[in-house]
Order: sequence, then structure tokens, then C-alpha cells
Amino acid sequence: MRRTLATILVLTTAGTLRAQAPLTLAEAFRRADSAAYANRIAAGNVGAQSAEATAALQGILPTLRAEGGYVRTDNPLAAFGYTLQQRGVTSASFNPQSLNRPAPVTNWSGGVVAELPLVNVDVWLGRAAASDAAAAGRASAGWTRQTIRVEVTRAYFGAVLAREQVHTIAAAVSAGRAHVHEAESMVANGLATRSDALLATVELGRLEAQLLESRGEAGIARASLALLLGQPGDTAFALPDSLPTAERIRSLVSSPGADSAGTRQDVTSARLGLDAALGDARRAGAAFLPRLNGFGRYDWNSAARPFGGTGSYTVGVMASWSPWAGGSQLADRRAARSRADAARARADAAEAGAALDQGATRTRLAVAAAQLDIAEASLAQGAEAHRIVARKYAGGLATIAELLDAAAIETRTRLGLSAARYQTIVAAAAARQAAGGDLMAITILEH
Repeated sequence: MRRTLATILVLTTAGTLRAQAPLTLAEAFRRADSAAYANRIAAGNVGAQSAEATAALQGILPTLRAEGGYVRTDNPLAAFGYTLQQRGVTSASFNPQSLNRPAPVTNWSGGVVAELPLVNVDVWLGRAAASDAAAAGRASAGWTRQTIRVEVTRAYFGAVLAREQVHTIAAAVSAGRAHVHEAESMVANGLATRSDALLATVELGRLEAQLLESRGEAGIARASLALLLGQPGDTAFALPDSLPTAERIRSLVSSPGADSAGTRQDVTSARLGLDAALGDARRAGAAFLPRLNGFGRYDWNSAARPFGGTGSYTVGVMASWSPWAGGSQLADRRAARSRADAARARADAAEAGAALDQGATRTRLAVAAAQLDIAEASLAQGAEAHRIVARKYAGGLATIAELLDAAAIETRTRLGLSAARYQTIVAAAAARQAAGGDLMAITILEH
């Protein structure tokens, strides 16, 4: 019995530890890479495009198939033909009576057929275009993964910010309760008026309402992060209690490679899409060229069983040319050229958009860094002002309203510093993505 209880206790404890396993940003990235809905959709699309590129091999690689069949007929021509294929023709077979009214003939046929494409220029060009399209899809999926990582960064540190705000407001609520208790004591001793106690109570109520709101937002932020990771039912993970310090965030912003421009995968995808469209236009133009294909087959015909009797072979080469197919080739070529024009416009737009995005995100990052400096200085000033007013209030030189205002200002500046740190992290992630950088560099904030 004791052993059973001990086993249950160990399993319960292990399950609790697993449920409360710390979730790092790097682990969040890994989860999102494999389970985020947008990444899963992109992976499915990549698989479909890769399959299309493989299907384009049909006109390039040889094909091999087996055939079999059964026929029983008294049609004069067919009956004589099957008898001949079975190597059963004799001089009696040329009797006019038997030729005109043959007895029913049974034929079991079997064959192996090989087809060998030799010269199909349009197929080769189509295969190259399909390969470029598949590569464009892979690059697009990579850009989706980077975009989701930026969203994960925003959601992850947003959830941490919500926790930090809860702690900040909870501390303010504790201080507010102390102010109410102190004001009520001073009223009882005749050292303050009833309005002082009422003001402290009102401010406490405001803080308690703000605390309830912040706790609700923290729960929503956690659920939003789980949804973004593609695991909406898994919210049993531990997060840090506070955001990285301002010094650590500044080290991320100023680290080597923070502003280095790389090749953005959305631009790469657009360029490969243009290559694919141009290749498809070349394929459509090559549809007017002749084709040359080889074939070979080995057949069996027997009256008794499939693949029986004496075999025979046939080999050959077939050339074909369709200079006019009712206008369908012209329509295909015109459509392919139009798609190439659209792809060229998309590539140009992607490059121009990337340049604008890089400049805009660098500006936003510089603004966020400056606001971080201001918020840090404001907190120091607000905390010092609160300390001075608290000393004046203790000496009877300040009113309770002045004390509450000073405390509220310190709380707002503390919350403002938290928000500024969060905004700087998010701006740094967006700037790295816009520059084509590696988002894993953001995980340095956890060390």
C-alpha cells in the first residue's frame, strides 16, 4: 500500500513538473516552427508544389506498364487475327468456309510496354519551371516561419509583460493598503481629515480594479501565445516573471549583425516565382516544336492462359508535330506571358517593399530605443519624487493627495518602462526580420 501511494505521489509530482516546465523563447520558436497553423499550412503547400515538380518528370523519364486481356469472338477478321497471333494458322485456316464463318476463338493476351521520351523540349522547360516554382514555395514557407517567429516574440514577451505588470500593480495595491491604514490611523488620532482616508480608499479601489484587469489580460496573453504556437490546449507552462533588463535589451540592439542586410526569403520567393513564370512562358513557346519518342513492347497471345504462347516484340520511334491545335497553343503562350508579366511586377514590388520595410523598422527601432532611455530616466525621477513626498508626508509637510499622486506617478513610470522594454524587443525582432537576419539572435535576451 505504501509503495502504491509512493508511486502515485512520484507520478503526480513528475506530471506537475512537466506541466510547469519553463518555456523559453527558443523552445517557443521550435514549437511554432513545427506546430503553428500558418507554418503547417505553408509546409502542406510546399509538399504540393514539390509533387507538381515531380509530376513534370512524366515526359522526361521512361514509363513501363503491363497489359493483359481476355477476348472470345467469332468475328471473321478478329478470329483469324487472333489465330495468327497465337501462331496457329494452318493451310486449313484459309478455307473460305472457315474464313467466312469461323468457330469462336478465345485469346488471352499479355504484354509489357516501355515508352522512352527522346526529344520533348516543352516538357524539359516545364520541368525546370516547376522546379523553380517549388523552390519559390520553399522560400515562401521560410518567410512565413520568420514572420511567425516575430509574432511569437511579440506574444511571448507580451505574456511576460503582462505578468510583470501584474506584479507592479500588485505592489502598488499593497502600498495603497498601507496608505489607507496609515490615513485611517491619522484620522483616528486627529492628525488628518476624513477626506484623506477617503482619497486613499478611492485610489486603492482604482488600483484593485486595475489589478483585476491586468490579471485578466495576463491570462488572455498566455492563451494567445499557446494558440500562436499551434497548441491552444497547452497553457501549463512557466514564463519569466519580468522582461529582460534595459541593459540586456540595449546589448541586443547594438550587437553585431543587428542592422546587417541579408537576403529576405520573401524577395527570394518572388524572384524564383519570376524565374518559374519565365520558364513556363518558354515552355508554352516550345509547344510548337516537334516531339520525338521511342517505344517498345513484348506481347503474348494464347488460347489457354494469360502471358502464354510464343512472344513477339515491337520497337519503334514516333515523331509528331502539331503546328496548329485549334488556337489552344496560342492561348497558352499568351496566358504564360501574362503570368510572367505579373510575376515580374510581384518581384519588383517585393524588392521595393523590402527596402521600405528595412528603413521603417530601423526608424521604429531607433525611436523605441530612445523611448526606452526616456522611460528609464522617468522611472528614476518618479521613484525619487515619491520618496521625497513620502518623507514630507511623514513630517506633516505634504497632504495625502500629494502622496497618492506621487505613488501613482511612480507606478505609471514603472509600467511605462516595462512597456518601453517590450516595444524595443518587438522593434528589434521586426528590424532583424526586415533585414533578412536570424530571429534566433533574439534568444540572447534569455541568457
